[in-house]
Amino acid sequence: WGHHRLNYLKHHRKILYWNLLTSRKLHSHLADTEEQAQQLFSRFVKELAEKECVTEQLKATDMMLWVQKVNNISNRATEVVNVEVIFL
Repeated sequence: WGHHRLNYLKHHRKILYWNLLTSRKLHSHLADTEEQAQQLFSRFVKELAEKECVTEQLKATDMMLWVQKVNNISNRATEVVNVEVIFL
């Protein structure tokens, strides 16, 4: 997540990037972003999996459906993290 944030800053928020870089706060900013993004992603995946009944039982009975649902949840969680944390 930190790497995505770094690329976003370099290409779309150049002034903020240079301010963080010259004030020696870039690495701590990226570490904070990584932590926030990972926590949000994990929480959102867990909530959606519970809401949509994506369980180990489903995995055992219908592996392909489980994979589809997990991939869908992961993609949606990634979009939320991108919007709420990375591309600000």
